[in-house]
Amino acid sequence: MKIQDIKMGRISTPLKHGYKVGKRILTFSDEIVIKMITDTGEVGYGSAAPTPLITGETDNSIIGAINYIKPEIIGLDIENIEEIMKVLHNSIHGNNSAKAAIDIAIYDLLCKKYGIPLYKFLGGYKTSLTTDLTIVNDTVEQMVGKSLKAVMDGYTCLKVKVGNHVDFDIEKVKAVRKAVRRGIKIRVDANQGWRPKEAVSIIRKFEDLGLDIEFVEQPVNAWDIDGLKYVTDNVSTKILADEAVFGPSDAFKIIEKRAADLISIKLMKCGGINNAIKIYNMAENMGIRCMMGCMLENRIGITAAASFAASKSNLVKADLDTMLYFDKCAIVGGAAVEGNTITINDSPGLGISDIIGWNEIS
Repeated sequence: MKIQDIKMGRISTPLKHGYKVGKRILTFSDEIVIKMITDTGEVGYGSAAPTPLITGETDNSIIGAINYIKPEIIGLDIENIEEIMKVLHNSIHGNNSAKAAIDIAIYDLLCKKYGIPLYKFLGGYKTSLTTDLTIVNDTVEQMVGKSLKAVMDGYTCLKVKVGNHVDFDIEKVKAVRKAVRRGIKIRVDANQGWRPKEAVSIIRKFEDLGLDIEFVEQPVNAWDIDGLKYVTDNVSTKILADEAVFGPSDAFKIIEKRAADLISIKLMKCGGINNAIKIYNMAENMGIRCMMGCMLENRIGITAAASFAASKSNLVKADLDTMLYFDKCAIVGGAAVEGNTITINDSPGLGISDIIGWNEIS
């Protein structure tokens, strides 16, 4: 089964509510989706989520990167994973979301060839997982209101985004904890918003107030590994590395220095499933647990991420809530999302059967 062609399309999915990213309010999720076609006529699906503030990629850069990579992998046998991945990652620097789309489609095809779902192909540890729900950085009143609604809707784990102002950050987390019952897990995502000593002071305040924070995500700048280690070494609360970990080499630096207690794996950051496996294996071998995260991705990306998470015993946490923000989805098949539960089906590959309103990019 050899790669014969890659077709690209653009899909725009309306969101139920505006989603705040930096200074922008998103009302649609725009993604590039691909159909990888083989010489046997089989189709593999992949997708790339443009996230300029994190990966530096836009929809146009993703299209350009895939067009650049395409001739390098046409004609390669999808069973020769090592060869394909070497060509994929050596063909162009960076552009990890574009690479992830191609990587996901390759794994979809490989699993279809053998008639096995992706989660079983990768390990088959479980068939479902529970995701948190993100409470975006807003006023105290808005964040408390959204947290209470989430709990009423059955969510048991909230990820509270902060990082704009030290005093306000403490008040926001304190208010959310006061509003929800103790049985609700709270994760705090600072989005690189604090300096190392500042982060230690804030997290110790959380501890002194007894706010029972499960972990704090990326408290300092992604490039500041020593600063991240300083925070990890000086607080009792667990610290998770997110933006600090793109590919396997980043994960190695974090693990080598013990700069964080946990590592977040995102397919759009690391370049797909193949690199995610490498990061996961390093972390597991060194006794560091992982969380599966995502960008603002549609059902293709979420199914791939959830399948990876469901396949591994050391992926103990999930932050895969973006499907909950979509008003509707053009992707037919894939993982089922019901509240905070994501269930993987036993269809071969990703289980994606169609893309409604496919608008091919010439």
